[in-house]
Amino acid sequence: MNASSEMNFDDMLRVKLEVLRREHRDLDEAVHALETSGRPDVLTLRRLKKQKLQMKDQIVRIEDLLIPNIIA
Repeated sequence: MNASSEMNFDDMLRVKLEVLRREHRDLDEAVHALETSGRPDVLTLRRLKKQKLQMKDQIVRIEDLLIPNIIA
């Protein structure tokens, strides 16, 4: 591959960020569907919520890398 077709580090982070946001949204929908079902599986619900929180932490870390820290 030549240099013009390669993605730089920020571009890769943006792609990863978009994927994580989409997966986080999907997990949110799964949690909501499970919560509104008649008798939700508490263990599965707990696992999904934990996974969702871990994903949110990854999203915040990537956003921090992409957004410059400017002290006003």
